[in-house]
Amino acid sequence: MPIWLKSWRWLWWLGVLLLGLWVGIDLIARFLVEIWWFQEVGYLPVLWRRLQTQAGLWTIATGITAVFLLGNLVLAHRWHHPSTSDTGKMGQGMGLGWLLPLTLVLGLVVGMLLFHNAQIAASYWHPDPQGLSPPLASRLRPGLVWQMVSQFPHHPWQPIVLAGLAIALVVYPHLLLWAIALILSLGLGWLLSEQWMTVLQSLHPTDFGQFDPVFNRPISFYVFKLPLGEVLTFWWVEISVYGFVSTLLIYLLSRDSLSQGRFPGFSGVQQRHLSTLGSILMLSLAVSYGLSRYELLFSGQGVLYGASFTDLHVNLPIYTLLSLLAGAIALVLGWRAGVGYRQAAAGQLLALIGAYWVMAGGLSLLVPSVIQRLVVQPNELAQERPYLQRSIALTRRAFALDAIEAEIFTPKATLTPSDLQANHLTIDNIRLWDTRPLLATNRQLQQIRPYYQFPDADIDRYILQEDPTTLKAAINQQVLISARELDYRAIPKAAQTWVNQHLVYTHGYGYTLNPVNRVAPGGLPYYFVQDIGATPTANSQQGLATNRDRLAVSIPINYPRIYYGEITDNYVMTGTRVQELDYPSGNENVYNTYHGLGGIPLGSRWRRWVVAQVLRDWQMLLTRDFTPQSKLLFRRSIKQRIQAIAPFLRYDSNPYLVTAQIPPTPTTPANSSYLYWIIDAYTTSDRYPYADPGQGSFNYIRNSVKVVVDAYNGRVDFYIADPSDPMIQTWAAIFPDLFKPLSALPAPLRLHLRYPEDLFRIQAQQLLIYHMTDPQVFYNREDLWQVATEIYGTKPKLVDPYYLIMRLPTAETAEFILLMPFTPNQRSNMIAWLAARSDGAHYGKLLLYQFPKQQLVYGPEQIEARINQDPLISQQISLWNREGSRVLQGNLLVIPIDHSLLYVEPLYLEAEQNSLPTLARVIIAYENQIVMRETLEQALQAIFPVSPAP
Repeated sequence: MPIWLKSWRWLWWLGVLLLGLWVGIDLIARFLVEIWWFQEVGYLPVLWRRLQTQAGLWTIATGITAVFLLGNLVLAHRWHHPSTSDTGKMGQGMGLGWLLPLTLVLGLVVGMLLFHNAQIAASYWHPDPQGLSPPLASRLRPGLVWQMVSQFPHHPWQPIVLAGLAIALVVYPHLLLWAIALILSLGLGWLLSEQWMTVLQSLHPTDFGQFDPVFNRPISFYVFKLPLGEVLTFWWVEISVYGFVSTLLIYLLSRDSLSQGRFPGFSGVQQRHLSTLGSILMLSLAVSYGLSRYELLFSGQGVLYGASFTDLHVNLPIYTLLSLLAGAIALVLGWRAGVGYRQAAAGQLLALIGAYWVMAGGLSLLVPSVIQRLVVQPNELAQERPYLQRSIALTRRAFALDAIEAEIFTPKATLTPSDLQANHLTIDNIRLWDTRPLLATNRQLQQIRPYYQFPDADIDRYILQEDPTTLKAAINQQVLISARELDYRAIPKAAQTWVNQHLVYTHGYGYTLNPVNRVAPGGLPYYFVQDIGATPTANSQQGLATNRDRLAVSIPINYPRIYYGEITDNYVMTGTRVQELDYPSGNENVYNTYHGLGGIPLGSRWRRWVVAQVLRDWQMLLTRDFTPQSKLLFRRSIKQRIQAIAPFLRYDSNPYLVTAQIPPTPTTPANSSYLYWIIDAYTTSDRYPYADPGQGSFNYIRNSVKVVVDAYNGRVDFYIADPSDPMIQTWAAIFPDLFKPLSALPAPLRLHLRYPEDLFRIQAQQLLIYHMTDPQVFYNREDLWQVATEIYGTKPKLVDPYYLIMRLPTAETAEFILLMPFTPNQRSNMIAWLAARSDGAHYGKLLLYQFPKQQLVYGPEQIEARINQDPLISQQISLWNREGSRVLQGNLLVIPIDHSLLYVEPLYLEAEQNSLPTLARVIIAYENQIVMRETLEQALQAIFPVSPAP
């Protein structure tokens, strides 16, 4: 061998060694940083449980897969040349006319198997927005191969790639089959390790106390046990298909059969080997079809979700037959592999498996379609009625629609000034400020510096104390609160240095707090809390904050630093020799040093090296600004933070900020933070029998957890809000150190819990159809509803759920309510409204108020049309909508008061450039009266002349 070739080989091995060393060091560094971070947040046992499960699954799955696939390839290579003694025992050979097409088909099967796994793996690189691991794809059942192929994105290069791979397998079978076996071993091990949530749930099932109506099995079987069966069967079918096909390819291509033009046949030992693999393959298909019987309860075919007439009378017997038949074939092949291989040729083995495959495909695809078209569709309602009843009942149960209290609401034109006075809390909390104009105003008036941002504004309520000494006469005030977070990307490019990014610009500062019903001079929002480093607003002219003490008692404003928020997604180092920017004050800046509990200590050099390796930030090793007290704060985005701890929960899209003074605890120092994020978390499943998922990816949901994140310390606490949910009971059994009872939530934060919007939207969407409980009405869609439509700005849009402080018709006091109006399908009049309660013992209760169908009740879209047709209002809007300015029509609020409906819509005026929306007018509609005035009080006086101002 030439000397230069030896040198290159030495360099190649050196490069491989260095690469392996680098990868190993990187994995160890990431592992250490994960341990340190989970130690910081106090959930290290959660990490250990997860890693142990994943490591165990990966080791077992990879080991068994590798032993099975590679072991069969070793045996196939040992036996692929028939010995002289076996020559006379070979079966009849086949010519090139059959051999080449058969090998190409087997190559295509291997290619489709690889595509199938690649598609599943790709779904993990682009996970669910909530962070949940995607489920494994459908198993490879006979008759579903081409359905599997049809799931791939339709790109013209895919058939070319499949054909090329099939040809390459025929030309280079040994090298490629070994490589694919190794890839599948590692890939399947990784895919199964990503199903750690499924495995842990199956080991800790909780009984739902309910049974399915077909097989009479517990619901917990479908939610906790069946997913594990699907995972294991997926794995078993994958390895058995590849083991059989790869071994068959090696035997078919032995002795240069393609170049010789004829394959001499299979030896006895080859037939025994193939029979064994065929038996394993058929046994996996028997189990697969056995589980498919239960999967009929999640069928989406026909007019209902779940097992329909065709599923139970056709598919169920077919799957049972195919399962038993596959089991029988597996026994025959197993017997043949043991003692009876002389009685049948290998060609008969292939014909038997092929005939089963074709029969299974024909039975499972063609027969149900024929029965559905010829038997069911001509008399569909009668055939599907009992199954419609099941789907309706179980869908309502899965989405907690069966717990909704429904009542008839008959609107009356009897509202009087005294009624308004009796419902003054409702009137005093009518929302005049929407999120969009308030945020636009905040960005103009309260952003202070370009690097501050207001990513969102949230509706909440605070109890304002009338007298700070006696704490009596408290007022429940609805407010909009918006956090002032720091967005480093908005810093000028010239100032975006490493020191500024990671040591100086570390946190946001403060928030704005606005009463939803008050307007400052000039039509601007009235602020309870504003500016930076300021005390609460005191403005006696508005008649709200008569003194600073009243707001100081009700709304704590100290310690307003926001190190963890919605847009804080970069890592920072604190406790360094560089002071952090606290907030700007005039032409100067105020600086501060972080003293919170969050962060990973960076006191030692080796810790800095490990962190620098993970973050790819080598400047950390060169800077001299670190001290023994320096700490790293990362995963500062609250969503990323909570998903890293509990990825098995689904999180609400709208975290909201709360300011509250929490009594100190041993782990939380006094007065360390007054700002907290509250995030609603859900347990979900896609395995609730007969429950229709609608447009979502799950068909069971509960708001089981409330998550609280300290905006200063980064502390995360998970509180069980619905202990009756079996799924959260299971997770609490898996991670006993993770969850706390809701009673442990500090009382000042408990006052700010609210019914989550995302859950309310999902339930409202399902209610549009599933309020119909009569199967015939449901089948005919006679009473289909839709979410009401309004004009917002200048364009129509669906009404968003909105919070109100109001007194329900059956309640004694006003409370915090989430409300949404409905209209009949393709009509504009209002048919019902759904309310969710958020206060005290009534938290979580849903009320549905339906209007009499024979009575016309104006819907939001009809009120909008009447407003735009009013001559005075239309003329004024046209005058405002001139060049340089425009009118924005705000949210139209439908406000129930006693047994009457009041419609309120604010009008905003904004410039086309440098938008600073101001509240220009308030429109109120009641019965046939519509008025527009400068203030809410004036509008109410116009309709109810003797009504005192709220």
